[in-house]
Amino acid sequence: MMDSDILKGKWKQYKGMLKDRWGKLTDNDVEQIEGKIEILSGKLQEKYGLTKEKALQDINEFLGEYTYEEEK
Repeated sequence: MMDSDILKGKWKQYKGMLKDRWGKLTDNDVEQIEGKIEILSGKLQEKYGLTKEKALQDINEFLGEYTYEEEK
């Protein structure tokens, strides 16, 4: 299960990575998200037509990839 504290705690680092991963997110979208998984999920559903479950799965994968990279 994803940990919202990971996203909030490393928000400054993840902001640029979010836009690299999901190019349809605008600077304004990223500012609105402020590290909140619920808002990011909603933005992904809106911009990409994802289901809530798929959006959360994608976010979980994103957090897992970057958390893994940092642990190396």
